[in-house]
Formats: sequence, C-alpha cells, structure tokens
Amino acid sequence: MDRESILKIVKIFSRLYPHPTPTLKWTSPFECLIAVILSAQCTDKKVNLVTRKLFGKANTPGKILILGQKKLAGIIKPCGLFNGKSRNIIATCEILIKNFNGKIPQTQPELETLPGVGPKTAQVILAQIWNKPAFPVDTHIHRVANRLGICTTKTPEQTEKCLKSKIPSRYWHDLHLQMIFHGRETCKARRPSCHDCPLANLCDSKNNNFQ
Repeated sequence: MDRESILKIVKIFSRLYPHPTPTLKWTSPFECLIAVILSAQCTDKKVNLVTRKLFGKANTPGKILILGQKKLAGIIKPCGLFNGKSRNIIATCEILIKNFNGKIPQTQPELETLPGVGPKTAQVILAQIWNKPAFPVDTHIHRVANRLGICTTKTPEQTEKCLKSKIPSRYWHDLHLQMIFHGRETCKARRPSCHDCPLANLCDSKNNNFQ
C-alpha cells in the first residue's frame, strides 16, 4: 500500500476514534505496570475488576510485598495464570525496590529486566506512562494491518516493524489504540463488519469472504 493511502487510513482512524484512551484503569505508573502484566490472556474488563480490589489493598511495590504471593494470587485468580503472574509481580516488585528505587524504568531494556515484561508489554508502558514513541502490536493490530493491506506479515513482531517503517512516529501513540478499538468493534476476527466499515474503500480485503 502506498504512503498516501496509509495516511488516509490514519486520518480516518483519527476521526473514528478521536483522543483514544486505554481501557485499562490505573492512577499511577506502578498500577499501569501491574495492570498490563495481568492483562496477558485476560480481558481488560476483568483486569479492571481485579485491580480495583487489588489496588485498594496494595498499590506500591512495598505494599505488594507485604501482601505476599499467596494473598496476591488469591486476588488476581480471576485473571487466569495467577500462579505465574503472582510470582512475576512479586519478583518485579523486588527488582523495582532493589534496582530502581521503587520507580518504573523509562527505557525498554530496563523494563524487560522485570519478570512478566516482554517487548510488547514494555512498549505499552513506554507509550502509556512515559508518552514515548512505541507501537506495541497485539493480535487486533496484526489482523487489521494485514486485512487493510498496510502490511503483509505473518507475525505481530513483523507487523510492528512494518508499521513503524511506514507510519510516522507522531501517529504511533493514538494509532496503536485506534487500531485495537477497530479490531474489537468492527474488524473482528471471525465476523468483521465490512459493510459498515468507513475504511472499506481503502481495504484490500473488501472483496473477499469476510463480508
């Protein structure tokens, strides 16, 4: 897809989802980090229910450590994978206190030293907390980018490189969220609403069996 068409898509996304905000709820960088860790293979809606309870009891690294892994695991159980997530969160809190004075790092290499934080999670933190140029790609973005024809890639990692190479970084922060929302609401995995999609005339998939 040529640059002009891509920029048209970006502008349409901006009209469809102006001023997008994350669906995960948090009030501090540490809360954001924990919420993102818990969101692995779990819906944002369920994470928000769990973190409302968790952060009411413990919302700093020190308080999480006082809470302990057993109680933490019990609270976050509805998010799934609670044993692994609770271990990672406890270990992350220990590292934050020991190596970062309890603060959330501001670089991707430092963030990836935290258990439970991979490249995608690190980029979410960089974008949402520190407002740094980052374009984490999940399954929604991977699907939307390939259906539109912006990318022709097989993995989210390849899609991330593709999008970063074709789209100016000033758009990344909002477009990341806009493409997620579009993937959830319109360009769904099984039954995309192609007939109602404002991007249909620019979409490579408009004439296939999605409709």
